[in-house]
Amino acid sequence: MVEDEARIASFLVKGLGAAGYAVEHVLTGGEALVRARRGEFDLIVLDLGLPDLDGTEVLEQLRASGSRVPVIVLTARGEVSDRVHALDLGADDYIVKPFSFAEFLARIRARTRPQDAPGEAGELCGGDLRLDLRSRRATVGERTFDLTGREFVLLEAFLRHPGQVLSREQLLSQVWGYHFDPGSNVVDVYVRYLRQKLGDGFIHTVRGIGYRFEPALP
Repeated sequence: MVEDEARIASFLVKGLGAAGYAVEHVLTGGEALVRARRGEFDLIVLDLGLPDLDGTEVLEQLRASGSRVPVIVLTARGEVSDRVHALDLGADDYIVKPFSFAEFLARIRARTRPQDAPGEAGELCGGDLRLDLRSRRATVGERTFDLTGREFVLLEAFLRHPGQVLSREQLLSQVWGYHFDPGSNVVDVYVRYLRQKLGDGFIHTVRGIGYRFEPALP
């Protein structure tokens, strides 16, 4: 846990300990990077307003080093632009203070449960589209595309539910991991990003409901 506010840190350390988690608490972004690079952690809870490095810098350096440890941002910054920026840098979830501790625990459980079933391959496939779960790259035929953090998680959600209609509300919950403004068009925006990279033959619009992943047969 990277949190410089003593009251919040004490509350979280005690609460997480009571829930069965072993927590290491640091005050600065620099110390967080050192610990993260030399330690085995299941999850990082990261504040953004730190006394040395901004939390977004910590996140950017962490992902640049190749670390895939799940990161939940816990911050007072509630602007949509702040959320989108952190998620695009590789955050797995974003929670705004003040927050419900019960919901916070639920988010931790969701991010620390095993993602792959035993024996599952390191990629997901649909038609001639392949998604590498380790490199976070998509391949269509001979073309390979780099994906942003949100693009990757959105495409993964589609590939894990082939042929199933997913509503915008379901995708907001699965991909963004927090309650988003129902009137937001963020899902449509990111579907458009994926279509621009992958082509139009994979993600189909179900008018008035959401989207369905079902690549056309050759």
